Amino acid sequence: MKAKHLSLCALFLMALPFASMAADRVVHLPFAQALAAGQKSGKLDGSVKFYLAGTQPNGKLNVLKENVEVSRKTNAFGKKEPVTCAWVLQSVLISLQEQAKAAGANAVVDVVSNYDGTEYSDSEAYECHVGLLMSGVQLKGKLATVE
Repeated sequence: MKAKHLSLCALFLMALPFASMAADRVVHLPFAQALAAGQKSGKLDGSVKFYLAGTQPNGKLNVLKENVEVSRKTNAFGKKEPVTCAWVLQSVLISLQEQAKAAGANAVVDVVSNYDGTEYSDSEAYECHVGLLMSGVQLKGKLATVE
């Protein structure tokens, strides 16, 4: 048993240099694809609409809460970037959907990526940071009602 633990510790220590050298890659992926996948799976119920900065809903907009920010990370080990990034984006959108419902909002507007406080704004894409072990997405937006 002790030999097994020592072997595992040695393997872990040998892997550390590779993990520390793993670059954090920034990728920009289509927002609409991940959103549609979340709605198709039922994780997003469609009661809250999401509008990236540069797109606006039709109708009267009433902002209820500004600067709502959600950050999530997920396991990326051995997974392709689009898969792991879509998964973590859906997690962020689920959280935003829950916050919007709790505030009485039916939309999240002016959504931008805001990873580590650095904004990335695109009307069609979101920013995902992918490392050897983890992928992360951080979004910021405003909770609003659209009439």
